[in-house]
Amino acid sequence: MTPQRVTLITLGVADMATSRAFYESLGWEASPRSGDDITFFQMNGMVLGLFGLEDLAKDQGRPDAMLATGAMTLAQNHESKAEVDAAYTKAIECGARVLKLPEEVFWGGYSGYYADPDGHVWEAAYNPFWPLQADGSLVLPED
Repeated sequence: MTPQRVTLITLGVADMATSRAFYESLGWEASPRSGDDITFFQMNGMVLGLFGLEDLAKDQGRPDAMLATGAMTLAQNHESKAEVDAAYTKAIECGARVLKLPEEVFWGGYSGYYADPDGHVWEAAYNPFWPLQADGSLVLPED
């Protein structure tokens, strides 16, 4: 049986240099294991990878596939509304595209959405019902 986990998320990118520069401008540090054709960012217990769109399609066994974006959301939860605003503003300053400005949301939190240079959607969120661990990771409350 496979445990419930994700260890690596790979995003298909059109231009490695542009995408890598975007994430590095957010303050992320590329792993020394990165190369010209792939970039890895070590995160809390997992890795985010950037890989060329055509190479990713070939690696998936679908070399003619037209890979798209926007059908999923990657999220970063923050400790406060102010942290959401700061993270969101930083992403826009680094070249992200505004999708939805941070605002109060129906479920009682606060969030906004932006897209990276390849159109991958990110949410910056504050959820008062889901406190973060000291290392910034999220463990769902048991109640």
